[in-house]
Amino acid sequence: MESINDNPQEYGQLGVIALESSKELGKKVDEHLKKKRGLNPEDSYLVPIKEIRFSNGEGKVQIEQTVRGKDIYIVCDVGNYSCTYELFGYENHKGPDEHFQDIKRVLSAIGGKARRITVVMPLLYASRQHRRKGRESLDCALALQELERLGVEEIITFDVHDPNIQNAVPLVSFTNLYPTYDIVKHLITEDKNLFLDKSSMVVISPDTGAMDRAIYYSSILGCDVGLFYKRRDHSVVVNGKNPIVQHEYIGKNIEGLNVLIVDDMIASGESVFDIVVELKKRKAKNIYVAATFGFFTEGPKKFQKLYDDGMISKVYCTNLTYVPDKVKNAEWFKLVDISNFISAVINNLNHDVTISNLRDATEGIKTLLKEMNN
Repeated sequence: MESINDNPQEYGQLGVIALESSKELGKKVDEHLKKKRGLNPEDSYLVPIKEIRFSNGEGKVQIEQTVRGKDIYIVCDVGNYSCTYELFGYENHKGPDEHFQDIKRVLSAIGGKARRITVVMPLLYASRQHRRKGRESLDCALALQELERLGVEEIITFDVHDPNIQNAVPLVSFTNLYPTYDIVKHLITEDKNLFLDKSSMVVISPDTGAMDRAIYYSSILGCDVGLFYKRRDHSVVVNGKNPIVQHEYIGKNIEGLNVLIVDDMIASGESVFDIVVELKKRKAKNIYVAATFGFFTEGPKKFQKLYDDGMISKVYCTNLTYVPDKVKNAEWFKLVDISNFISAVINNLNHDVTISNLRDATEGIKTLLKEMNN
């Protein structure tokens, strides 16, 4: 495997632009990069910027140091709803559209002077609007094409809803990563006995769309897999989607077994609530939930009740998108830090070194399980 030692030459001087939405994540990535490269603690790879908002909602981005000839990595969390600004005297929260507009403002401020530009967008903008089922917009494809026209050479994202969206920009390097290794590592750290007996564990997919993810988890963990099929009422549309009538379970008997539910995101948590109830009806033992993105759009109260009632043991989500403090501090929640992983990806790319070893977590997880068993 090619390493940085085989190619010590940087593609260009490294610069990381962390937008307001990713300030905390950007600082952590910067700290890991400094350790990896032996940079003085007082120095930084972060490029200082100002994000300015006017009272009528217009904005601009100002870069406060030169980026000419640099290898620039723009980090933005389009799902961070905690960012606010004053709009006509009211406090307004930024949505995905405004965060994406800020990325374009940075690209405009760079003005083509950077040597290479990579956008690190952990939660891909409009990723659920990736294909057309009627007279509707194709927001994600249009956004990717716009980034290409603005000079972006590579897009890095995580656990994208449909990886085929990269076909919208065939000449742009599109890297879709998964936080599987870090999530499994946290699971093992929290409960070392969880994977000792593989026959006592089942990985569950909450729907058919997440089945590939569940199969991957089950294959590297060496345990069985099950599936819940969402039966929907397609004659009714509520809040833009067909309501779920019933969850049908397909899989082995789970009585007395530990269960790990894996998915790409937790939005309202509706699917998780229903599935947990169904699993407990089938006398599942301990139920764990692992998701890349935790939105908790309806708050943490239902999860707290599930925990208090002994229905779930722990929920694992990454810091790839904003998680409110009231969720972070909950006893049922565990935040999985992905900043070191992102720093390793940036470090390799800046040296033009392959990231294949970082994209495939299989060997790393097998090593973890072997160390645990020993």
